[in-house]
Amino acid sequence: MAKEKILIVDDEENILELLNFNLKNAGYEVYTANNGEKALKLAKENKPNLVLLDLMIPGIDGLDVCKEIKRDKDLKETSIIMVTAKGEELDKILGLELGADDYITKPFSIRELLARVKAVLRRTIAKEDEFEESYDNGRVKIDYFRREVLINNQKVEFTLKEFEVLEFLAKNKGRILNREIILDKIWGYEYIGDTRTIDVHIRYIRKKIEEDDKSPKLIETIRGLGYRFNG
Repeated sequence: MAKEKILIVDDEENILELLNFNLKNAGYEVYTANNGEKALKLAKENKPNLVLLDLMIPGIDGLDVCKEIKRDKDLKETSIIMVTAKGEELDKILGLELGADDYITKPFSIRELLARVKAVLRRTIAKEDEFEESYDNGRVKIDYFRREVLINNQKVEFTLKEFEVLEFLAKNKGRILNREIILDKIWGYEYIGDTRTIDVHIRYIRKKIEEDDKSPKLIETIRGLGYRFNG
């Protein structure tokens, strides 16, 4: 499996070195830039999965770099985490409106930054499937736009979170999704709680969609890893 690529953009050499070292240690392929022009050049050449983007950089500033990335047809799906100083509240808002996925405020801990990087990258899992209109195996139909589930053409009621979990699993059919990934996608990385909430939701969903919820076929438990939707 190819390493996920991260571009770090910051004009402070010590921060570039610190982030470069820790992100490489975490298993990512890392590129660095200390100004906006170099950042855009490296982004176009390497097509990173995520850009860690300081707003206060020489040349083209961070907001304009964000804008250019989101305008580029080859880069517009790139995730962006803005790095801001404490007093830059307006810049945070502008950055999020331009399409940034998250922001982190200096000074930050490496542990927090790595957690945010991991969470943002996890959210991109289902992007290629997000335009599917429905799932239909003849017995179970999931209409993503209407947020409806039909079993043998009969509508079955789902809570919002039950539907979102089912939708995420179905759109990633055949993939093993661990509990942390499901939590990040449905509840967000700031959720405070344990992963057993996923097991509870899966149990209720199985009661509604499986022919025999004691021996589930659609939503399979992969021991020690997570769940897989077999569509």
